[in-house]
Amino acid sequence: MQILYKFLFFISLCFLSKVSFASDGLDSIINSWLSPISNKLAGIVFYSFSIAGADIKIIVLWLIAGAVFCTFYFNFINLRMFSHALDLVRGRYDKPNSKGEVSHFQALSTALSGTVGLGNIAGVAVAVSVGGPGATFWMILAGFLGMSLKFCECTLGVKYRVINSDGTVSGGPMHYLSAGLAEKGKATLGKFLAIFFSICCIGGALGGGNMFQANQSFQQFVSVTGGDASFFADKGWLYGLIIAVILGFVIIGGIKSIAKVTSRLVPLMAAIYLVAGLIIILLNISGVPEAIIRIISEAFSPTAAAGGALGALIIGFQRAAFSNEAGLGSAPIAHAAVKSDIPVTEGLVSILEPFIDTIIICTVTALVIVITGMYDERGDLAGIALTSAAFAKTIPWFPYILALAAILFAFSTMIAWSYYGLKSWCYLFGNSNISENIFKFIFCIFVIIGSSVSLGSVLDLSDSMIFLMSVANLVGVYFLAGVVKKEINEYLSMITKGKIKRTDIN
Repeated sequence: MQILYKFLFFISLCFLSKVSFASDGLDSIINSWLSPISNKLAGIVFYSFSIAGADIKIIVLWLIAGAVFCTFYFNFINLRMFSHALDLVRGRYDKPNSKGEVSHFQALSTALSGTVGLGNIAGVAVAVSVGGPGATFWMILAGFLGMSLKFCECTLGVKYRVINSDGTVSGGPMHYLSAGLAEKGKATLGKFLAIFFSICCIGGALGGGNMFQANQSFQQFVSVTGGDASFFADKGWLYGLIIAVILGFVIIGGIKSIAKVTSRLVPLMAAIYLVAGLIIILLNISGVPEAIIRIISEAFSPTAAAGGALGALIIGFQRAAFSNEAGLGSAPIAHAAVKSDIPVTEGLVSILEPFIDTIIICTVTALVIVITGMYDERGDLAGIALTSAAFAKTIPWFPYILALAAILFAFSTMIAWSYYGLKSWCYLFGNSNISENIFKFIFCIFVIIGSSVSLGSVLDLSDSMIFLMSVANLVGVYFLAGVVKKEINEYLSMITKGKIKRTDIN
């Protein structure tokens, strides 16, 4: 049956790719229609006020507050249980007969594939350009705090997941908002927030998790294959079709197929990017101490960048929030599919996500930009162009590798967000094969559209919806934090009493 679905997907996508996506046609119509809605919603969601020259977004404060709360409420779980999390992801506490669909490592890889993306390449460069090297320090701190928030929301994702009749799993904020808040006597509020979250997640998946990724990876691909002279320069639809077909073949197989791909793709793409970054750092090792001192000193310097120390803090925290998605509620959907009968184990595994995404990968990007001198020589360069120039200064041919990494990052992000959107879609419209395949088909069509046109208003709207997910999600986190605390205390008690042991010492 899956082979038939894949064949039909391929034929349908080939047919629809013939539709003309003229840059002054479809995209201008969509932009003109959505622009008023998008601008209004973005103005509300990303409302900001200025302090000492730094613009502070309310939604970012909301996420920071959740991360700080979880860090202290769970007594720095991100530090205390870090080594235990490594043991869990290595399978040292696995039980083969546990309910679920994927291993701890595969669940982590799927969630990481949604967060490790173009933000690590382009977003960090923007943060350093605007906030100065000091923004890196605050970005690392935000990643550290986000580890505790991920622990809480991903524990809830497994705690309140639903095991379907066919053995598949459905989990995420929509389930712990509806079921968890019902336990607290707030069933109506929980149901409303679950529906609100699902709608926002679908919109975010189709926009930021799909069209933006397709569009940006296409632009980078064209830039290293000849620019305006590239064969693909005016064939975004063809690039989109190729990506959509490959993506369709992956996502039709469900979470097991997705996890199988991401568990190989994520380590590969991270390794490619990190190895190149570490080579540059080693070749410029003499400049590392100075770079670290500069990052720390400018984090507290009143004249370091726009807005001074406060500006660096805000920009660093914003970039981390955009990068690791702690608090948005996306990751619990992937982590809920894990094979485990103890919810808190996957919560502990999830603390590694912001650590890898923000503390390691984003820090390597920032260090390369600073130690190569490109921060001081950047001129008008920003985003992925600045990152590419910084790497190219030491490795001239690296822009080609960066283009490959950007495509892999974008593809893995699309895979993860297809699953997030699907589970939200199924929460609203049911888990039937027809319902699932309708969403998967729509998702693949949006890849072609995203590669073919400039959809500024659509992307602004989807960004707003992604961050609106956190409004509903963090309400659930605050209401249900006590449930998670009980879970972790019981788990630690079982370890102390010897009821849970590592498989390699049994």
